[in-house]
Formats: sequence, structure tokens, C-alpha cells
Amino acid sequence: MNIAVTGLNATDNPGPGIPVIRSIKAHPDFNGNIIGLIYDSLEPGIYMEEMANKCYLIPYPSSGLDMLLERISAIHEKEKIDLIIPTLDSELYGFAKIKDRLSELGIKTFLPTIQQLNIRAKDNLFDFCTSHEIKVPKNILLTSSNDIYKIPKDFKYPVVVKGIFYDAYIANNFDEIKTAFHKMSAKWGYPIIVQEFIKGNEFNVVALGDGTGETIGAVPMKKLYITDKGKGWAGITIDDPNLLNLSKKIISKTKWKSGMELEYIKSEETNEYYLLEINPRFPAWVYLAPNAGQNLPYALVQLAMGETIKPFEQYDVGTIFVRAAWDLITNLKAFEKIAIQGEI
Repeated sequence: MNIAVTGLNATDNPGPGIPVIRSIKAHPDFNGNIIGLIYDSLEPGIYMEEMANKCYLIPYPSSGLDMLLERISAIHEKEKIDLIIPTLDSELYGFAKIKDRLSELGIKTFLPTIQQLNIRAKDNLFDFCTSHEIKVPKNILLTSSNDIYKIPKDFKYPVVVKGIFYDAYIANNFDEIKTAFHKMSAKWGYPIIVQEFIKGNEFNVVALGDGTGETIGAVPMKKLYITDKGKGWAGITIDDPNLLNLSKKIISKTKWKSGMELEYIKSEETNEYYLLEINPRFPAWVYLAPNAGQNLPYALVQLAMGETIKPFEQYDVGTIFVRAAWDLITNLKAFEKIAIQGEI
């Protein structure tokens, strides 16, 4: 089996590609090749030994889906790709739009639908949650700089300012809201979300839905260490039936198809969970799941290949991940291959 995976940017804000690859390769039944699909010649995953058998540069979906499909078709002629697993938020809409054309080439995917992607988008999440009685922080959408002055007075500081795809800043006053707004709108465009700040502890759930409303697996984690970018740098699996039941409810209501990450905060005031985000792909900490007993990335591979699998029922509580950074050494010839030839 030849599996292509994106998101090999294992930096201080890591993509999920490398942990997805590690999870797949850790399964005793896997016997195949991993093909890295990369957007930059300095993505660290390119230079990690024993991760990808080959890596290919591909154009961003924003460059045009025809150009992306043409490049994948050329790679497919060489590698005979069986399955593509996109792992980045910003590319999922593009891959969801070309999945039928990929299928015609013989390349399988297991992706959320456009409708599912729209439901969980940051500008639609509040409406979804309120319609299904799921607690969610109040928010307002800003589509221009004038909208900053329309923030309701019942929003108490601090507030959270979020970009449509990535980034979030805590603003302690009106001037900080304006600074964050201009920074993120220049980078990601509109809308910008201003969200009520809920004080409490952060919890995340990595999960896999089969597309019918069934939860194939879910592993909850409490963050033990958070970077200045808000990324979990360490976490521990926990036993919390309420959190799992809430996550299964969300998967059932959306009929989610693919991997996902659910981000929650447990309010210190009410002791209730508030849903902050639904990320439409596996998170960068997904390698914790197979080590706790649920290899969700490999289960996604099985579903994509048409296999029927039973949902996971257990996981090990108390399994901890701690992220690390280290230097990868390569040489100019290797860098030139990927930068000039587009493959290595």
C-alpha cells in the first residue's frame, strides 16, 4: 500500500503529518510505503529518517485545484498512490472538492464533506452548538474594521480573538483587539472571531467518525503544558465519560467522516464543558492515541480501503506525551533535490 500524507511541517507549531505517519507505521499490519506531500523544501519531516520513503513538492490548493490535481496525477504515475491523507485545515476544502477526480485516478480518500467542513467552521460553530444544546462561548464575527466597534458591551475582558483558519490571541482591552484584528485579517482574511473568554482548564479529544454518525474511537487528553502559541506541548489521557459522551454526540449530529480534534474548556465557574473548536483533521498529538490503545490513523486507513472495523472500546488512562525539539542534519545536495527537482 502506498499512502501519501501532507503536513510534514514539524516546527514549534507542528503539522499532524509526522504523527499520522508514525501511527500508521506503528501498526503491525502495515506493510507499504509512505509518500510525503510537501509545500516547502524546508519542512522538517522531509529530513526525518524512516518517515517518508519519498517526498514530493505540491502546489498549495490556493494556486488552483487543476494545478494541484495535475501534480498529484504526475506523482501517481510514478508511485501508484492508493490513499491520500491531507492533514492541514487550509487544504481540506481543496481536497474535498477534487476527491471524486482523485477517485477516478484510483486514489482513495476519507474526508469530511464540504457541508461538514462548513458546519464546524469557526464562523458557524456557535449556531451549530446552540441548535444542539451544546455549550459554547458567545462570539461575534468581524468582517471589517468598523465591526470592531459593534462588540457587545456584555463581552467582558479578556476576550479571545481568532483567525478563520489559525491563530488566536487573548486581548485585555480594546486596543489589543484592534492589533490582533489587523494582524490576523492581513494573514488569513475575514471573518475574524471575537469570543467570550472562559476561565478554566483545557481538554482535547482526538476522534474518528465513520461518516454515518458512529464514533470509531475517541481519546480525551488534558493539557499539561501549553506554549505561548496556545499549543499543547504535553498532555495526559484521562477518564471522563461526560467528555466522551459529548464528543460522541457531536460526531453523531455531524455524521463526521474522518479524523478530528475537539477542543474544550471546563469552566471553573460552572464546572461544565464548553466547545471551543472542531478541527477537521487529526491533531499534532495524535500519536498519543495509538500508544494509549487506539490507533485512529490506521483505522482511518482501514475505513478508506473499505474495511469494516469495530469501534474501539477502551484506552489506557494516564498515558502522557511530551513534545520535543531536536536538530536534523542534512546536506546541500539533499536540499537541492527537493528545492530544484521537486522530489527526493
